[in-house]
Amino acid sequence: MNQFRDEEKEAVYKAIYTRRDVRTFLPDPIEEDIIMRLLDAAHHGPSVGFMQPWNFILVRSADVKKKLAWAADKERRALAIHYEGERETKFMSLKIEGLEQAPLTICVTCDPTRGGSHVLGRNSIPETDMMSTACAIQNMWLAACVEGLAMGWVSFYKKNDIRDILSIPPHIDPVALLSVGYTDQYPSMPILESANWEKRRSLEPLIFNEAWGAQA
Repeated sequence: MNQFRDEEKEAVYKAIYTRRDVRTFLPDPIEEDIIMRLLDAAHHGPSVGFMQPWNFILVRSADVKKKLAWAADKERRALAIHYEGERETKFMSLKIEGLEQAPLTICVTCDPTRGGSHVLGRNSIPETDMMSTACAIQNMWLAACVEGLAMGWVSFYKKNDIRDILSIPPHIDPVALLSVGYTDQYPSMPILESANWEKRRSLEPLIFNEAWGAQA
């Protein structure tokens, strides 16, 4: 039975379609109750085998955020060698300053040992713990969107750098660094799309029926 009214369904899809990866933030503080709502939304993410492998490290210290930004910038410069010409210029223009600008950075981690050696789902597909963590992040991102907050996912860094900076044990995976805050520059389309890095693919060619490559 459908429990959602039409306007409620529209609100869900609106959050999905308007959520953006944001890189520019205002210094305005975030209310603690809103932060807890974001974390609670993440904690209610779907989790294979109900393993709930995530932890959330909240970083507000300017000194620690500066160290995280250093780790991201170091990796960005290292990755730039894979691109040439305009592609390199566009890659180097990707902003990581949000790690220092935003009032809050959240490091989302994944514990591959949580639940012991035999966790439903992870027995067959070990990566399901990472998939579950990604679902938690998406929940948090959608919650941030409806709260009027911006979120940016920094996806290039050496994991051991982040472990060292945040005192994370060796077996724990630092999956994501998320910058969270208010912004006055919320993009109307994904940043990489507006920068002509890539275009959104058409959905229809990605749909197969019954077997790989079989289209209606």
